Amino acid sequence: MNISSIVVQTLPKYIDEVVESLKKCEACDYHMHDESGKVIITIEGENVEEELKKLKVIESIPHVASADMQMAYSEEELSSHLEVLNNAEAVPKILNEKDIDPKDIVYNGDLKRKDLIGFTKVFDNTGE
Repeated sequence: MNISSIVVQTLPKYIDEVVESLKKCEACDYHMHDESGKVIITIEGENVEEELKKLKVIESIPHVASADMQMAYSEEELSSHLEVLNNAEAVPKILNEKDIDPKDIVYNGDLKRKDLIGFTKVFDNTGE
């Protein structure tokens, strides 16, 4: 399942008409708009192709000047990220090494990706 947010643009004089059309449209869910002509909607689809078909429906609504995807969520993408996180160790192995002086560890925000320069012991890519 994919979910994407869309910013729809129209001229302010057509905002009420476009909002009403979007609310009636089965291709999207209306969320909010402002008086400058911007409308926020979301679309859902089993895949990108389905989302693109729905985007074309939205673009074909009278007085819609543009409809641009802003953010997207994909369950498939989330699943692959969760798999990596679930298979990762909670604490990097290097932090459990008994012969490393904690003063020698320089933290730069992410020890899993950090090149641990300054250690006298050389570690391979697995951190062992």
